[in-house]
Amino acid sequence: MIVEAIVAALLVLSGVVALTSALGLARLPDFFLRMHAPALVYTLGSWSVTLASVIYFSLVRGELALHSWLIIIVLAITAPISTVLLARAALFRERQAGQPLPPPLGAGGAGDPRQNATSSE
Repeated sequence: MIVEAIVAALLVLSGVVALTSALGLARLPDFFLRMHAPALVYTLGSWSVTLASVIYFSLVRGELALHSWLIIIVLAITAPISTVLLARAALFRERQAGQPLPPPLGAGGAGDPRQNATSSE
């Protein structure tokens, strides 16, 4: 009974995380911001489903069932790669359309630590 409650809680957590991701995807204004909502909460949701699967199938079979870990390992490798590729494709399309782009990292913008260090001297 306790194990079933833990599995149910992990699955509900995954659902809440997916809902949060969907809300972020719907509310954020541009592609680059929308890209972060699913990418960041994806990890927590998929890990909670995997952990629930491992717990449940280990209890049902009576032995440790780690086959679900193969899925999460593949997802953990491919998700960041696909996010980077989507971001690069979007930057390329905006550059081709002549739209203004965000400044590159380290370009001396307001968030550049080198600029803050030199302005205080």
